[in-house]
Amino acid sequence: MKLNISRPICFFDLETTGINVAKDRIVEISILKVFPDGREEEYTQRINPTVPIPAETTAVHGITDADITDAPTFAEKANEIHNLIKDADLAGFNSNRFDIPLLAEELLRCGIDFDMKNRNAIDVQNIFHKMEQRTLVAAYKFYCDEDLTNAHSAAADTKATYEILKSQLDRYYDLDNDMKSLADFSTRKKLADFAGFIGYNDNGSEIFAFGKHKGKLVETVLEQEPGYYGWIQNADFPLYTKKVLTAIKLRKLNTKL
Repeated sequence: MKLNISRPICFFDLETTGINVAKDRIVEISILKVFPDGREEEYTQRINPTVPIPAETTAVHGITDADITDAPTFAEKANEIHNLIKDADLAGFNSNRFDIPLLAEELLRCGIDFDMKNRNAIDVQNIFHKMEQRTLVAAYKFYCDEDLTNAHSAAADTKATYEILKSQLDRYYDLDNDMKSLADFSTRKKLADFAGFIGYNDNGSEIFAFGKHKGKLVETVLEQEPGYYGWIQNADFPLYTKKVLTAIKLRKLNTKL
């Protein structure tokens, strides 16, 4: 089924140095940009992460330090990548919990103010898990009746994810072919940040989702314990979490002016 889109959507996949969103780096990114008129634009780029790739990670995606010695750094490609995705919704396989947060960290390190406020994020894995409970390889076989060769190649995984979503729309008639509806359906839990440190209560207000202030209103904690903000800013939290916390703090200050 052709996607019902009113603006571009970028399916993307990352190969990285590991699975720590705050610390690990991209070694390959592949983007398949689909336009409302059906046109497709592909982009794949190896990246020098400027840190060693652990052997156990290479065993998964097959990319070695030698493979990316002459590749550009993410900083050298950041504007190019951002320009490709900035007008688009985003989609991937496990992208809400990993690919989007890690990409956001890389962009923020380069001084690019990336956020998801005005775009949809569709996680094809979450749709799959809610419907069938499988892996990407099994999902591709189940929905597309084909074997996924070159699994853990960013380009192969990206194309497979795009094909799976189209097949999901063909199979599940109760799935709306609308990016906002798919984004809502494929989101496990609404979060203020990507990493899950700041969530929302039933009234839609931000609350801390971890630590000694878990469940408490962020605004209240920052007012009663100002040092907590500084601790988070100086600790090893993702940059996007720090950005969200700063926005909440500034919003509170502005209401007092």
